[in-house]
Amino acid sequence: MISIPLSFVVSLILCLILVRMIRHGAAEFGLFPLLVAVFAVQATVAGLSWDLGWRPARLIQPVLAAVLPALSFVAFDRLRHHDRPRPLWPHLLPALLIALFVAFWRLPIDVALFAICMGYGIALLAMARQGPGALSAVRFSDERTAHRALLAVAALLLITAAVDAVISIDLFLGNGDRARTLLMAAKLVWLSVAGYAATVAGDSRPGAEAETRPAGEAETCTADDTSEADAAVVARIEALMAEKQLYRDPDLTLERLARRAGIPARQISSALNRVHGRNVSQIVNEYRVREAQRRLKETDEPVTVVMLEAGFGTKSNFNREFLRVTGMTPSAYRRARAVQ
Repeated sequence: MISIPLSFVVSLILCLILVRMIRHGAAEFGLFPLLVAVFAVQATVAGLSWDLGWRPARLIQPVLAAVLPALSFVAFDRLRHHDRPRPLWPHLLPALLIALFVAFWRLPIDVALFAICMGYGIALLAMARQGPGALSAVRFSDERTAHRALLAVAALLLITAAVDAVISIDLFLGNGDRARTLLMAAKLVWLSVAGYAATVAGDSRPGAEAETRPAGEAETCTADDTSEADAAVVARIEALMAEKQLYRDPDLTLERLARRAGIPARQISSALNRVHGRNVSQIVNEYRVREAQRRLKETDEPVTVVMLEAGFGTKSNFNREFLRVTGMTPSAYRRARAVQ
């Protein structure tokens, strides 16, 4: 019976995930599909090295190991709002450094990879500390999912750094019998879980929006008085919600809302937080819940149809937000209104 090494199985699964991402349009944004592709290549190279003993693969592995943390950081960073996207090339310098070490001086490779994984892991944790609302390019309904994916990749990078340190100590103090097994297990877990997290994060970003900023609207709010500026921002958002019913768009993101309002995303987020004490996602979902309440009370539409028409993309998010706003589930709300 033919036995396929686990590394190649992981690579095949990641390739299937990549095909799914491309078919669903995630390739428009490039970095997350690219990240999954690099994960798949790394799994293949690991199999060639560990299972088939192909020596050139051992020269490629450290370079790819340096690319993955950097690419992970840049991909998640693109989910945040920036006036100008940060360039990718500075984050390729660690991989270039590792390539030079592979070619000329292999002794510092393990220490350098430990520093790269630890540094990018800490950077991703710092990004995650800003909360789900910082991922302004993600659908409001997917903010928590994308944030959990961010936390998973950050944690895995830190764990990978710790495992590399333990392996180095094991090799220094003993003959390294346990090192190979531990390394293979840790790397396959990292590639599998981080690849899945990258898929989840990539799926949370909607397709490109064709509409442009309304003509004649200001790029920034220039009011001197903060309270007056906040009131103007809130009034603009409320008008868009009431007149255009933007909340019914399941792909609505903070970036899209900012373009429609003609106001920077950070200004919208800060103003709504100061005025209402809640983040943009919660406020948008409250509009959706009010629309769902109206439909549950006035129509006989199935709950799933009500959910979709109100702008929610997933039933779990719909139930959670409906419970937060009303204190009851959608079905219980409909039953309560039916007996009144």
